[in-house]
Amino acid sequence: MKISAVIVAAGNSTRMQAGGVSKLMMTVGGEPVLRRTLRAFDAAECIAEIVVVARESDFADVRQAAAGVGKPLRITTGGRDRQASVANGVSLCIGADFVAIHDGARPFVTPALIERVCADAVRFGAASLAVPVKDTIKAVDDAGFVQSTPDRTALRAVQTPQVFERALYARALARAAQMGKSYTDDCQLVEAAGGTVFLTPGDYSNIKITTPEDLLVAEAFAAAQDNAPG
Repeated sequence: MKISAVIVAAGNSTRMQAGGVSKLMMTVGGEPVLRRTLRAFDAAECIAEIVVVARESDFADVRQAAAGVGKPLRITTGGRDRQASVANGVSLCIGADFVAIHDGARPFVTPALIERVCADAVRFGAASLAVPVKDTIKAVDDAGFVQSTPDRTALRAVQTPQVFERALYARALARAAQMGKSYTDDCQLVEAAGGTVFLTPGDYSNIKITTPEDLLVAEAFAAAQDNAPG
């Protein structure tokens, strides 16, 4: 059973307000965000190879961040949107039975989490890490008035990796193209094609670094991770 990891790192980091600098090259705990992400996938025994999808202007930085990675690693360019970028990465996963798609900006995923969600994907065909929602969620109308309050116990915040049988993901991509749809969430892409996704318990530390405020939280998580025993 071959599982290939596709690390999505092709965004423009607009919300980071970094003047065009990729947030994945910013340092957290003294090293680039992307290096932490790659190290986790390199250490996960279930992952056979790694494909990084990045802006061409970041290729040199990606290679530098990947120094020390022992598994086969390739880099490809992103597309016009996230769906196209992931498709570019998946196209290089020749011979893979499953693809594990991960946001490069989630540097605190652990090998244990990767192993867990991949095992569930092999069992069910598709799986994603997710955690229970902590906040009360409100559905609002266009004017900003509350329309409903969903039961929080039934809500989950989805994380990555999101792992899919490669053939299933390819069918979902083809259907999206046929329907002229573009999805920012890979689970939603597969769901729209009739697939079902199992949600594997994730971890609240598996945050996505998106805004400057997230860097403050990331530094705390980095310190805890780096000082953990073993």
